[in-house]
Amino acid sequence: MKLIIIGCEYSGTTTLAVAINDWLREQTGTDFRIIHDHWKLPHTSGHLPFDTSHVLNEEEQAEVLALSPKLKEMTQRHSLYYHMPRGNTDANQVLVGYLFDDGIYGAHYFEYGRPIDPEDRRIVGRHVEHGFLAEAPDTVLLLLRTDADVIRKRMQTAPHTAGVLQEKDIEFIQGRFEEEFKASLFSRKFVLDTSSATLEETMAEFAQAIQPHLSEVDRSRILAHKALQTG
Repeated sequence: MKLIIIGCEYSGTTTLAVAINDWLREQTGTDFRIIHDHWKLPHTSGHLPFDTSHVLNEEEQAEVLALSPKLKEMTQRHSLYYHMPRGNTDANQVLVGYLFDDGIYGAHYFEYGRPIDPEDRRIVGRHVEHGFLAEAPDTVLLLLRTDADVIRKRMQTAPHTAGVLQEKDIEFIQGRFEEEFKASLFSRKFVLDTSSATLEETMAEFAQAIQPHLSEVDRSRILAHKALQTG
């Protein structure tokens, strides 16, 4: 399975990625192995919750934020290209935010990737998507929608460490994710609303919504895993 999960910060993208990883293991006997969530500056490394040894500490996060817009843009662009599919395209992969986080937050908060800047993310993003469509056309794009007031409450009750989203920008950032989701070249895509649903309820919705988007490899793995369990 190739999956890109996007949505405004606090919509539950990372939490859902972990839950889908468990679901994938139960259904196919395989999983994502690691979760790539590197595009909300200053969180550019590590693979939580599995790899904590490479997660940046507070001092290192401050160093990332102190980089010039040029250096922020360059390192994130390299990260985008590094995570493009190549070689074993049957391998499972989940990306949280990816080019959507990079393009939306980079332009709004970090002064790069705008139409007036070199490496305009409208151009870079389409190039990345074309790469996925050529090498991994079964990639699925999932957008999480969450009411703005729910986002606000989550920000107040459980603030993220070095979160990028500012409360005054919630509606604008949500709108930008909607725009980029609609403009995306990915044809396999769907939306889940996490405003009031529990994680278990969202996972039940995911299990149904993903069915028409499963690749032949996914379906073969599910059948093989069921056969092993019943054999």
